[in-house]
Amino acid sequence: MSEQDIALITGASRGIGAAIAVRLARDGYNIWLNYRSNHEAAQAVAAQVRDLGRDCTLLPFDVSDESAAKEALENILRERCPYILVNNSGVNRDGLLFWMSREDWKDVLNVSLDGFYHVTSRIMGLMMQKKRGRIINIVSTSGQTGMAGQVNYSAAKAGLIGATRALAKEVARSGILVNAVSPGFVETDMTKDLPKAEILKMIPLRRFGTCEEVAAVVAFLCSDDASYITGQVLNVNGGVYM
Repeated sequence: MSEQDIALITGASRGIGAAIAVRLARDGYNIWLNYRSNHEAAQAVAAQVRDLGRDCTLLPFDVSDESAAKEALENILRERCPYILVNNSGVNRDGLLFWMSREDWKDVLNVSLDGFYHVTSRIMGLMMQKKRGRIINIVSTSGQTGMAGQVNYSAAKAGLIGATRALAKEVARSGILVNAVSPGFVETDMTKDLPKAEILKMIPLRRFGTCEEVAAVVAFLCSDDASYITGQVLNVNGGVYM
């Protein structure tokens, strides 16, 4: 199996992450599928990947836990390095800042920002040695415009956008491209309880996006067609932010 055939996706047991795993498998990549604890959902995604004729290695660990990330990745990275890393893990703990607990603040930032560091820093050196790689960070419109009731989530995703641009500059000469994909309102578990009728009025296309539409943009950034794109944020939001 060629190293260039491997894609590691974090938070890939459901929603956008699962759609990315299936799409990249369809495009010919073998998948390293990270998830925290939903074994049943992860096995279902792995079955879809294998039905497409690709390998799927399950990597259950919490990206916000440095020791867990080290334990899960240390041995497998000795054998091979993924060509693609998609940092998709994220959680939301919505609420006004005035009422927000320290735990809700830290949980959201730890998954998005510490999780990015714990995984990316372990793979970065290997990619630089190979002088190739693609890193795609899944951010959010909330990190670009701010969203009331999501100060923690907006801060986390805005931080990840900044990290994307800085890292892109650091590793460009090593042949590694770093970009972000920024979904707007997408049909996932994170949006199912939102007031959809009111939100649709804000979206020029008058509908929520799909996980598959986000996955298609990730697949483009992984392709040879995106070989001159780095440090960018590609929006998939139906026009809600331009």
